[in-house]
Amino acid sequence: MNTKDDIDVKGLKDLKDPKERVAGFGFMAFEWVILAYLLVTLAVIIILHDRMVNPSPMIWGRVGIFAFMCVMWGAYRVKPCLANKVVRVVFHLVMLSWWYPDTFELNRLLPNLDHVFASLEQSVFGMQPALLFSKTFDSPIFSELMCLGYGSYFPMIAVVSIYYLIRRRVEFERIVFVIIAAFFIHYVIFDLLPVSGPQFYYYVVGEDQIAQGMFPNIHDYYYTSWDGNAMPIPGDKGPFQMVVQMAHETGERPTAAFPSSHVGITTVLLLIAWHSRSKWLFFCLLPLGILMFFATFYIKAHYAIDAFAGLVSGALCYWLLMKIKKAKFAQLTQ
Repeated sequence: MNTKDDIDVKGLKDLKDPKERVAGFGFMAFEWVILAYLLVTLAVIIILHDRMVNPSPMIWGRVGIFAFMCVMWGAYRVKPCLANKVVRVVFHLVMLSWWYPDTFELNRLLPNLDHVFASLEQSVFGMQPALLFSKTFDSPIFSELMCLGYGSYFPMIAVVSIYYLIRRRVEFERIVFVIIAAFFIHYVIFDLLPVSGPQFYYYVVGEDQIAQGMFPNIHDYYYTSWDGNAMPIPGDKGPFQMVVQMAHETGERPTAAFPSSHVGITTVLLLIAWHSRSKWLFFCLLPLGILMFFATFYIKAHYAIDAFAGLVSGALCYWLLMKIKKAKFAQLTQ
């Protein structure tokens, strides 16, 4: 199934090559996306710092990320090898987990909208799937499957990226651009749309009110009163449940519920896998993608409408970002 795009399939041994066949000397396309987001949000933080709860870590974090970008740009300019490029990619993929809670510090300045989305959920489904799903299917095996799906998020990103690095090198940088730019499109939405999701909203207002179809407006609760608590991840302390619970206790914040970036980015990854024309890659990821969709509201991280919206946002991000012409993409990366 090789095409004219399947040029470079030499694999990771090329990491030892002193130079790439084509060496670009500027920021890569995805780095321009990060830089734009960094500068715009930095301006917002500086303007609103008197109202923000934790402006200093946000400012210095951005300074550190920009400094690393400049250092790696300099290293690549001195020695434009694939290894240096991969380090740049890996760094920014890892830093996605830093940018995520950062959205909370921005959107907590706005009135919370969970009551609107919980009411919409009730109107659409006649119930709260996030409240009832885990109670209806509460077996340890089912819970572990859901947590396996949810916990496969970053491993799927790694698998797709590594596949393109090894098997479709000519598109590696383009695919990384699509993945990272899709993340930051979602981050922009999260900055402007303060929805915390059921695990936080249900905890604040109480499951009894939710079960009765009552969805009170909590206004600026997360700006003035948030204590860091949330509803526990459903499950019976299985290994995957414990991993997801630990991850939530470490880095989760009442933010980024609508649309579900887990579903959105997973949709992007599945479409990228389909684009690769590798059946084994696509069909290995597909079951995890299906589990991911249902897991988002099974563990109460999202409303069901968030998951459906994630399908749409992911497909739109993929279509939009992949539509960038190769000539334009090459211009951005030189």
